[in-house]
Amino acid sequence: CTLPLLDFKWVPRGRRNGPLSFVLSFLKLEEESIMNQEIDFQPVLLGSDINVYGMARSFHQEYGVKSVAIGKGILGPCTASKIVTVEVVEPNLEDDQVFVKTLLDFAKRYEGSGKKLLLVPCGDNYIKLLVRNQEKLRGTYVFECISEELLMRLSIKESFYQVCTEHGFAFPKTTTCSYENYKNVELPFDFPVIIKPSNSVAYWNCRFPHKKKVFVAQSREEFSAILEAIYSSSYKDHLILQEYIPGDDSNMRVMNCYCGRDGKVKLIALGNALLEEHSPEGIGSYAAIINGYDEKLNQQMKNFLEGIGYVGFANFDMKYDHRDGTYKLFEMNLRQGRSSYYVTAAGYNLAKWLVDDVLYHKDMECTVAKNKVLWTIIPLKIIFDYVKSESVKAEAKALIKAGKVCHSYYYEGDRSLKRWVHYKKNQFHYFEKYKRYFGNKGLRD
Repeated sequence: CTLPLLDFKWVPRGRRNGPLSFVLSFLKLEEESIMNQEIDFQPVLLGSDINVYGMARSFHQEYGVKSVAIGKGILGPCTASKIVTVEVVEPNLEDDQVFVKTLLDFAKRYEGSGKKLLLVPCGDNYIKLLVRNQEKLRGTYVFECISEELLMRLSIKESFYQVCTEHGFAFPKTTTCSYENYKNVELPFDFPVIIKPSNSVAYWNCRFPHKKKVFVAQSREEFSAILEAIYSSSYKDHLILQEYIPGDDSNMRVMNCYCGRDGKVKLIALGNALLEEHSPEGIGSYAAIINGYDEKLNQQMKNFLEGIGYVGFANFDMKYDHRDGTYKLFEMNLRQGRSSYYVTAAGYNLAKWLVDDVLYHKDMECTVAKNKVLWTIIPLKIIFDYVKSESVKAEAKALIKAGKVCHSYYYEGDRSLKRWVHYKKNQFHYFEKYKRYFGNKGLRD
């Protein structure tokens, strides 16, 4: 993994050919060897966001294969790419009948090819569609997923917190409100208060002024205004109301796991966040991560996933609470996270775990990721401008000096002038976004 090191005073120019050179040489030799083999499968990714690109990059690095994608549109990360193409754009893909027909029609392109179609959902909406329609797609596509009953328990936040309680996970003090009672809801904790949707798919499809992925209300007046704005839109489902856990972005933790067909955990990878995104649509999504390790947390998560009989990728968001020394679990995504490429970047290729389990049925022990790398989707300068913790910045600086830094958008195996221009524009806009939105989680621009 390489990142074009920009001209900052603390970044040695010579690092472009420094400690990573042997890693790059190894990856290229490995890729050339793999590409000489006959690959008997075709990755079919659902979506076109940074998560899709991260998975496509994982497949390309491990197998030299180009992925295809199906989605509602074509987003920036998959534009002008040599490693993934969005083959089908269907705006009504979230309709169950359209979803099934689109996938079955697409599969006909590969009839007689001898290739197995490995289906990989990369968004909340797509995993729900797949779970609901899994029996109609089995035999045409290869995949594993959970039951619809377990999906409902885990994807609706109220029931998810009940599952957390059953398995001993701590989470922020939480209550809910509905469209029917939001004007009179009483809070069992003080401000600030976090406000977020219980149904993320329905919320994604609604529109209202100053909409943000997550809100933080500092007062009762701001709280009431935010709820009024949300319920004035098409969103009528429940809202999750939570106490605010003190601490900046560097107290956030993310964990990606893979559970095999046998219900056993095969991969655990903890990440320590440096910064989150702060644009309205990106709040809560990670922008920079350094891999972490916590044996107690690893074991607790392993017991949890195996206890509920989970299968596939799982992604957890949590925050370290210095008040009592515990991790407070916020949510579970029933897929690999948008930032999950940090796992592959550290040497634990997500595509390999999926292929070895689902396609080749290999026996695998549980692997716990311990290697460290600085993963980012933002310019390095932003990290050092906005991260508050000096110890976190020092660790990031040491990893950069050692050449252990990786940018999801920038990949040596996917270079072109058009993609380079898009990459530069993307990075420039982050400077504008952080300047405009950093710390703004209220009902305002």
